[in-house]
Parts: sequence; structure tokens; C-alpha cells
Amino acid sequence: MRLRVATFNLENLDDRPGLDPPLAVRIDVLRPQLLRLAADVLCLQEVHGQKRGRGARALLALEALLAGTPYAGFARASTRSQGRRGAAGWVADIHNLVVLSRWPILHQDEIRGRLVVPPTHHPVATPGVTQPILWERPLLHVTIGLPDGSRLEVINLHLRAPLATALPGQKEAAFSWRTVPAWAEGFFLSTVKRAGQALEARLLVDRLLDDDPHARIIVAGDLNAEDREMPVRLLAAETTDTGNGALAARSLMPVARSLPQDQRFTVVHAGRRVMLDHILISRALLGGLRAVEAHNELLADEAHAVAGILHPTESSHAPLVVELALAPPFGPADRVIRCADEIGADGVGGRES
Repeated sequence: MRLRVATFNLENLDDRPGLDPPLAVRIDVLRPQLLRLAADVLCLQEVHGQKRGRGARALLALEALLAGTPYAGFARASTRSQGRRGAAGWVADIHNLVVLSRWPILHQDEIRGRLVVPPTHHPVATPGVTQPILWERPLLHVTIGLPDGSRLEVINLHLRAPLATALPGQKEAAFSWRTVPAWAEGFFLSTVKRAGQALEARLLVDRLLDDDPHARIIVAGDLNAEDREMPVRLLAAETTDTGNGALAARSLMPVARSLPQDQRFTVVHAGRRVMLDHILISRALLGGLRAVEAHNELLADEAHAVAGILHPTESSHAPLVVELALAPPFGPADRVIRCADEIGADGVGGRES
């Protein structure tokens, strides 16, 4: 069985009045990209919610984008608005996470500050104030029922960007600060938020592995970090970081490492190619890794695009895809016996009966 999993930051997918360019123009650009993915499981970020009349806020722009594609009939899970409206089924106004699946979604959950207690901060810029450091977005965890009867655990997340968190009265304009210490404190806060989100996802991975050491786990999304930066290292938990070979089976592999170096990027910023969007897989999936694709051929430089492109239609992020071959799940003891039967002592045939 072959399985294609993709992640794509659609970058502010919306259909609000006065949008420039209008959604229909963006759809003409984004829909072919989605079709090219040919994904069985698709993780999306930055999907905005819209209202029609007095109805609940829903993913209307996404539904328009998916119309007429195979994804329109996929099972869907998304994050929701906070509070009572979320309980009533409303999505958030901006930055929803969405997972689309060819197969049934058996369970979904969103987690924010539940596995990691938000730390308390005493702002230097505003003495006497104490506040918790909260991350703005949750992670979305779904369990997918595969045709072979096994389960696929998918964690979709969008980590905080490495831009300084705004502090009351400390900015002159959107990207201009009054003092260096205020900017530095805001940058520190964003770093803590990004680390907290990544830590929470890592703790969820370990809970899944506690329940099933051979769990098929995929962590996908816009991590706003390159491979060797802290958030990816937290999620991967490689032996070189833990220092314990007995924990190697719990590490995750960033699949983009399989790409040639010159293709290893999903964003271009100020002339620099960076891999900010990632898919990490558990050891149970590593043996089936068959292909990795970064659809980055048409990426514009986001730093230049902001200032120089009128009516921007494209996302500044490229989709990332992994293709996996899934064998029927079996435990370690079965694996040893099967290998012995298939290979034999001479390395050619199986055991003699």
C-alpha cells in the first residue's frame, strides 16, 4: 500500500470582502498545486474562517478551493475557535489548521498548553506586570484508520514565527521598535512560545509511543525553523541530542534530509533558500520511505515579493510531500523470523524445511 502525505502553508487563505486579489484568482493558482500533490493525507496551515449571514464561522474559502477536486470528498478535521463558539463548531477567524484524509478520521484533538504548563514572565519593559507566555495556535492531532486496519497518527502544527512578540507601548510601527531592550524581550518571548509549542508536540509523540512503541506517527507543518534549529531538534530527539542509544527508536526523521541539498528548501527569503516546512516520521514508517518532493520550482523571494508584487496570489511556502510504502504491521520478533525465512544462512534463499 502506498501513502502520500503532504503539508502546505496556504498563507492567509481567505474570502473577505475587498480581498486583493479575490479568492477566485488565488484558486486558479493554488488548486493546480493541490492536484499535483496527489496526497492521501494533506496538512494545511493558515486557513482562515468566514461567515455567511448569521451562520457559524466555517472554512468557506477552503471549500471553494477544494471544489471539483478529489479532496472535496476527503474526511476533514480542523482547529476551532476558542471558548463557547468553538464548542458550537465555529472555526477561528484566522490561522486554522486542517487535515484532509482519504480514509476515515477516527479521532481528533487540539492541544494548546495542556501538556506543557505555560511559563510565567515578568516583563522588563513593563515592570510590576506578571503574565503567562501563551502560544497563539494549538496543534491538531488526528488518528486515521488505514485500509489495512492499522492507524496513522498525524500531528499538524504551525509554530510561532521568529518575529518579536509585541509589547504594549514599545513599538513605533508594525516592524519598528522604540528600544533595543524591548525588541530583545519580544524576541525572547517568541522563542519561548515556539519552543513551548514544539515541546508539547514532542510530549504527545512520546505518549503515542508509550501506548504503542511501533506507532505510525507523522508530524507535519510550518515549523518556522530549519533542520538543525531548536524546534526541529526538539521534535526529532536524535541520539546525538539525548545521548542514549536506547532511545533511538523514539526519534523522528525529518524526511527532507532525503532531498538533494540544492532542492532542500520551501521558502526563499532575501536570496536565502530555507527549509521551514517539515514532515517528520517515526521509525515504524522509516522502512517504507520511498520518495520526498519539495514543489519549490516557482517560489518567489518572500522578502522582495512583499514590496514588489501587486495582487500576490501564490503562497511564499512550497508544499512538501513524502511517499511511503506501508507493509502490514508486525512486531520485532515477527520481523526477525520473517527475515530469517526470506534470506537464509547463505544470504540467498530461505530456511530449509
